[in-house]
Amino acid sequence: MPQPMTRRIDVTGAGGVRLAAWEFGDPPKTDPASGTAAGDASAPGVLLLHGLMGRASHWAATARWLSERHRAIALDQRGHGRSEKPPKASFTRESYVEDAEAALDQLGLAPAVLIGHAMGALTAWQLAAKRPDLVRGLVICDMRASALGAASQREWTEWFRAWPVPFATLADVRKWFGEDDPWVERPNPARGEFYAEVMAESPDGWRPVFDPEQMLSSRETWVYDAHWEELAQVQCPTLVVRGLDGQLGRAEAQEMVRVLPRGQYAEVADAGHLVHYDQPEAWRAAVEPFLDSLRDT
Repeated sequence: MPQPMTRRIDVTGAGGVRLAAWEFGDPPKTDPASGTAAGDASAPGVLLLHGLMGRASHWAATARWLSERHRAIALDQRGHGRSEKPPKASFTRESYVEDAEAALDQLGLAPAVLIGHAMGALTAWQLAAKRPDLVRGLVICDMRASALGAASQREWTEWFRAWPVPFATLADVRKWFGEDDPWVERPNPARGEFYAEVMAESPDGWRPVFDPEQMLSSRETWVYDAHWEELAQVQCPTLVVRGLDGQLGRAEAQEMVRVLPRGQYAEVADAGHLVHYDQPEAWRAAVEPFLDSLRDT
C-alpha cells in the first residue's frame, strides 16, 4: 500500500510567529451517509500537539489512522520542528495556547478534538478551558496537573548538559537515548527513535533541531505551578491516558479524571512516557473508542 502524501500548511501564531502544520494522512473518504466528500472541511477536525522537544512528525502514525474519518493536523509548536524559533521571551504558556487557538482558526478545524502529549496536553486543556467553543473533545496523554517544582527544573538542566553533542551518527543518537542516557532505566529502542527524529545534520555532526535553552525556558513557564483549576474548567468530554511506566502516576491520573467534569480514564501497558510511540496499536485501541463516542455528541 503506498504511503499517503504529507502536506505542510503555514500558520501564523501569536506575535506573528511562523508555525508549520502538517497533514500526514490522506483526507477522509466520501461518507455516503453524510455526503462528506474527500478533503471536505466538514470532516471532524483533530489538532495534535506534541510535547516538549517533540515535533509534529511524532504524530504521523496516529494522524494516518485518524485521517480515515477525521481531518487530522499536527502542529510544530514554536521553537520545535520546522516552526520558527523566536526570542526567549516569547516562550510563555499564553503564547503556546494562543498558537493552538490561531491554528484551529486558520485551519478551519473548530470545534475540534485536541490530542496532546505531555506539554502539548497542558496546552490543549488550557485552550479548552479558555475557549470551550473551539474544543469538542480532549485527549490528555501522560501529563501531570500537579506542580513539578524547582528540583525537576534543575534535573532537566543537568540532563541537557549531559548530552554528548554533537553526535557523530544517527545510530549514536539512537543508542545514547535508547540505552546509555542516565535517565533510561532499561533499553528502550522507541525512545532512541523518538530523539533521532528531532536531530538534524550540521557541519560537525548531529544536533537537536531545537535550542535546549528555549526548551528550558518553555518548561519554566509551567513547571512551578499546579494546573488543577484549569482542568476543572474543561467542559468537553476528556480522556486521560497514561503509560503504565510513564510520568503520570495512576492515583494522580484518576484524580484528574475526578476533577474533570466529563473525564474518562485509560492506561496502556508496557508503555512509558512516550505512550503513542512505545505502543502505537495499544494507544489506538485506548483512544479510538473515545473518539467514536464523540461522533454522536
